[in-house]
Amino acid sequence: MRYPLFVLLGLCAPALVAPVAAQTYPSKPIRIVVPFPPGGTSDILSRLIGPKLTEKWGQSVLVESRPGAAGAIAMELVAKSPPDGYTLVLTDVGTLVILPVLYPKTVYGVQDFAPVTTISFSPHLLCVHPNVPVSTVPQLIALAKKRPGSLNYASSPAGAPYLAGLQFAHHAGLKWEYITGRGGAQSIMDVMTGQADVLFNGMLATLPPVKAGKLRLLAVTGEKRHASLPDTPAVAEFLPGFLTGSWQGLLAPARTPPEIVAALQTEVARVLFTPDMKERLQAQGADPMGPPPADAAKFLRDERDRFTKLVKETGYKPQ
Repeated sequence: MRYPLFVLLGLCAPALVAPVAAQTYPSKPIRIVVPFPPGGTSDILSRLIGPKLTEKWGQSVLVESRPGAAGAIAMELVAKSPPDGYTLVLTDVGTLVILPVLYPKTVYGVQDFAPVTTISFSPHLLCVHPNVPVSTVPQLIALAKKRPGSLNYASSPAGAPYLAGLQFAHHAGLKWEYITGRGGAQSIMDVMTGQADVLFNGMLATLPPVKAGKLRLLAVTGEKRHASLPDTPAVAEFLPGFLTGSWQGLLAPARTPPEIVAALQTEVARVLFTPDMKERLQAQGADPMGPPPADAAKFLRDERDRFTKLVKETGYKPQ
């Protein structure tokens, strides 16, 4: 049986769309949505990477801050955007794997996104307000145990720093109150101004106020001491096995053509490992990563499972 030419072309169209889209991508400006206010780790990274992509592709990369609902507003916006590679989100792992665990009614999940790559890992810094009478991790633990519930821990309502505070309190056997703000920048400001006492937050955003004397640094949260802070102990030296940090990822809406996701990952990874970018990130405590999409997706699933286990072990109920 013979079919008209337009029918044959229609049958072939699905197979042709993705390769053609990938070949012409990008043909218009790209928007990177950040779920937090300006000044946090996600915002800093977006504004470092965006100009490099613009330089390579000749298309503007626009960074848009859309804070609210612990990051859920921005995540939902991107999840519902056209899966064409022109609306992305750069975020801490918490908005995708922690928020849905804490709040089962969250309207999105891992399945609603196509992970592009993990941008970087930045160890958390454990810091206190300068007036808190401690200068070491053991002293902090002792003070928190001596005054149960008297210390205020600053964090966004759901994110990797929140997980860090919960994990630290669980492992150390202490209790503190959670003061939840609108993101990492707000948490830093809360401790700097004395509205809260202690926080874990990504090194990239937290190191500058430490150097300015506005926060007192107690420890870092990598597996070992960080090369940029050789005199600062790791929390794991006091609580073996303790590891948290700010893992930042770039995500596209689910069903974005694999060829476009791959093109994004290739170019972002290239940018991350250019000598100037790598040096700049590492000087501020962020280690560039850039793994393939499949590895980034596996990491997100593993983190979701890890946090689910922690919430179950602690019996934590969101307030």
